[in-house]
Amino acid sequence: MRVLALGGAGAMGAAAVRAAAKLPTVTDIVVADRDLAAAQTLAVELAGRAVPVRALRVDITDPAALNQALHGADVVLNTVGPYYRFGPTVLQAAILTRTHYLDICDDGEPTTRMLELHDAAQKTGVCAIVGMGASPGVSNLLALTATRGLQWVEDLYTAWPVDVPESVATLDPAEPGSVADAAAVHWMQQISGTITVVRDGVLAEEPPLRAVTLDLPGHRRGAAYTVGHPEPITMQRTLSPHGEAANLMVITPGTAAFLNVLRTDIDRGKLTNETAAHEIAQPSLGRILRSLTRFRSRPSHGTLPPFFAAATGNTGTHDRSTIAYLTETADTTRFLTDMARSTGIPLALGLSQLIDGTARKPGVHPPEAIIDSERFFRDLAARIGMSPALRLVTVEHAPCEKTAGVGEADQSTLCG
Repeated sequence: MRVLALGGAGAMGAAAVRAAAKLPTVTDIVVADRDLAAAQTLAVELAGRAVPVRALRVDITDPAALNQALHGADVVLNTVGPYYRFGPTVLQAAILTRTHYLDICDDGEPTTRMLELHDAAQKTGVCAIVGMGASPGVSNLLALTATRGLQWVEDLYTAWPVDVPESVATLDPAEPGSVADAAAVHWMQQISGTITVVRDGVLAEEPPLRAVTLDLPGHRRGAAYTVGHPEPITMQRTLSPHGEAANLMVITPGTAAFLNVLRTDIDRGKLTNETAAHEIAQPSLGRILRSLTRFRSRPSHGTLPPFFAAATGNTGTHDRSTIAYLTETADTTRFLTDMARSTGIPLALGLSQLIDGTARKPGVHPPEAIIDSERFFRDLAARIGMSPALRLVTVEHAPCEKTAGVGEADQSTLCG
């Protein structure tokens, strides 16, 4: 299949292109980017591979140029953000040109808008997979794994690491406009205002950074903090939690306290997302001191794994608590540390399943609705270099006397 990689010269797009160039079912890759020089550099890097890679300058704000680029492709990988601006626009163009579609969208609002294009995609035979990165993406497939065997899902959480250990969200000081800077600005958006969660089985809005205390199988106990990724939006549709669902960050109490200070100042208009992102790289003394006053009230991550999904529910005969997590090895730590690879490689593995027909069903789908999770994790383990003797995902179960419910305003608990 002919692949168009929109934004393919960026860090995450380039990681996806490098991985896609190794797929035997890919016949041609076009690295399409507004920065033609960067696209050409990547094409030169990959010259000599079995799959031809060429560069193309495309400005996706130009509808004619976008449609022309899509007409020459069978499938498009969209890594151009912000997705609230470009996600639905590119997907609509893909539907119009009958081009299959994958992206790494981690915003709730455009995720909802793109899911609403399901019927239009279905009518034209287009398969679109939205949120096929790390979180969402890997996290959704961990949630699918955690709920396997449950006839009734009560509570469901996905979680990704910030600084426990060094991980996908660890951002070094960066120049304005860089990848790290863009990620930090986006992060500030997701820890301020309100976020979407599931309460009593329905979508609800609430402030972010609520501590969720978990008591999980395998003596995994600790607190993680709510953040505005779209997993609750898609899981409410696909996995039907009847209680609570949320996306969480696994962070140290000090980081939680500092983010709380930034959230307060963003919500009060004292900081913008951009100036708050600058505080991540170069925190001011005043905000450090303010965070110290909140540090002791922030519960610890304890023994929680860095990247996991946890669920409670009923198997039909008994209540059960389940955790599915990325096994903690040197390989997974290196994978999580590299933001570009941890997002781009899952996108390429989703592409692999779409191309060979494993995950090619017309309509707009989140990963957990269409991707073969067992194959995905096998392929991911091989791609990051894990020994075949090791399993990438560990699943642990425990009986649960009663399914979990929401506790006090800032905490909830899963039985373990």
